[in-house]
Amino acid sequence: MVLIRFLLALPRAAWRLLRVLLHVLWGLLILAFLFDRLDTAGRHARIGAWSAGLLRALGLRLQVHGQARAGAGLLVANHVSWLDIAALHSACPRARFVSKADVLQWPLLGWMIRQGGTLFIQRERKRDAMRVVHEMAAAIGQGDLVAVFPEGTTGPGHPVLPFHGNLLQAAIAVAAPIQPVALRYHQPGQAFAEAARYIGDTTLLGSLACILMASGLTVEVDFLSPQASAHADRRSLAEALRGQLEAALETRAQAG
Repeated sequence: MVLIRFLLALPRAAWRLLRVLLHVLWGLLILAFLFDRLDTAGRHARIGAWSAGLLRALGLRLQVHGQARAGAGLLVANHVSWLDIAALHSACPRARFVSKADVLQWPLLGWMIRQGGTLFIQRERKRDAMRVVHEMAAAIGQGDLVAVFPEGTTGPGHPVLPFHGNLLQAAIAVAAPIQPVALRYHQPGQAFAEAARYIGDTTLLGSLACILMASGLTVEVDFLSPQASAHADRRSLAEALRGQLEAALETRAQAG
């Protein structure tokens, strides 16, 4: 039975892969010849449309609950997959992400992520976090919406891994609101889809293969209520935000 399901999924996976390759090529052409000519609103529109198109090409359905607040601030999300940025950009294309510098080594995608205004951190260097905090605070102070994954690495989707509070200091320093965002990948029979997990020894290609083969995979983006950060203790704030995301994920999973 497993072998039969695998063989039946191969044509679907091959078709999706072709669509993904063409979509990535289209994105590269936009970045190379059009992106620099667009104003901020035009760039955001392109980022949102391309990200949503990538999810569709991979066979994912997108569900969005709520929306990002207007203006500057910090988005805080749980981290499940390399697709998290595309999912969040589909729902909020103006977000600027803080990402591990490792993604710069990804073929093609690394360059594309850089072009989207991403801030990069070298997590193995503790002092680099302070540099990124200053860059984040400056960006928020200039009106940007910055997004971070405080777990520092990808997790299974549920439970949410412990949060590191260092990057939250950027919002605290400029008294910017923080909005938690719960990300959940699910498919029939699995409230937290195993196919979307990018953990352990899973490689990027291995993860891509699992997603291409998956059936009925959905990514859910749930914007929770923003909260003030002025004068907050970053460790207590990190734990409170993690608790809110845990509760939201459990509620959505129980709802089906």
